[in-house]
Amino acid sequence: MISRLPSFLKTALVATALLNAGHAYAAPSADGIVVYNAQHESLTKGWVEGFTKETGIKVTLRNGDDTEMGNQIVQEGDKSPADVFLTENSPAMVLVDNAKLFAPVAPTTLEQVGAAYRPAHGNWVGIAARSTVFVYNKSKLTEAQLPKSLLDLASPEWKGRWAASPAGADFQAIVAGVLELKGEAATLDWLKAMKTNATIYRGNSAVLKAVNAGQVESGVIYHYYSFGDQAKTGENSKNTSLHYFKHQDPGAFVSLSGGGVLKSSKHQEEAQAFLKWVTGKGGQAVLKDGKSFEYAVGVGADSNAKLVPLKDLDAPKVDASKLDSKKAVELMTQAGIL
Repeated sequence: MISRLPSFLKTALVATALLNAGHAYAAPSADGIVVYNAQHESLTKGWVEGFTKETGIKVTLRNGDDTEMGNQIVQEGDKSPADVFLTENSPAMVLVDNAKLFAPVAPTTLEQVGAAYRPAHGNWVGIAARSTVFVYNKSKLTEAQLPKSLLDLASPEWKGRWAASPAGADFQAIVAGVLELKGEAATLDWLKAMKTNATIYRGNSAVLKAVNAGQVESGVIYHYYSFGDQAKTGENSKNTSLHYFKHQDPGAFVSLSGGGVLKSSKHQEEAQAFLKWVTGKGGQAVLKDGKSFEYAVGVGADSNAKLVPLKDLDAPKVDASKLDSKKAVELMTQAGIL
């Protein structure tokens, strides 16, 4: 029926739908918006489907990883076709922000996210979160034998007993957190010890699988890899348990997934509406009800009931806008890990 209406009436109907949904008016263009997506494809697909269903705005996804897409946006500069950038970890957001390529996030969107989960400057905003955890094989280690701090893994007694995936953006974000909390010298010392002590795998899933199989006693990953496996067959996690360092330890670091609107976007209102939806009730419900097992960061939003509540993680206070991924990678390279 709507297809037979004059174009000005179609636009009016879409505008009304957007306003009723609590979004700024953004009449959809023929090609919609382009999102450079470094978040998990299945999670972002859920966001896109919900947003498009509610607003009628088409979203085209271009998928990649944090570092790849962040560097691509910087190289493209104001010629980038991207309207929105979504990441798994915040250092890639900092990279783009330092190049002054973000437009300020709409105040009404910022208000939807807790202050601890967005940078004070408001150039981008947190859209989800994940916790660093120590995964261990229950037949190899007892709770009494677990390290009290992430930094304890630098001790000679942990040589050959833990694993990590340093080549990925996930672990590099953790290192950036250590750098911000403990400084350059302490971070480099820890990384040099890691070079000696840790077994290197490619990907957090590979670390989890190796720990589960008893190939190595333990590893450092993000929490949701274990929860995701448990929600399927559990075949790569059934022999493991998760240890949360808490006590504001660097090992309790919570990494933010970020979202931002590119200053060069020709669809500013639509892009801002998308970010508002993702951080609002609908988008955060996708985190709660879906299978990503990442934390919701919206004010009053509930995370998946299986997760340890964010407030109970006792995570260290880290300004996400100060996480220096470039320096972290330099130190990792200097230590011989990359």
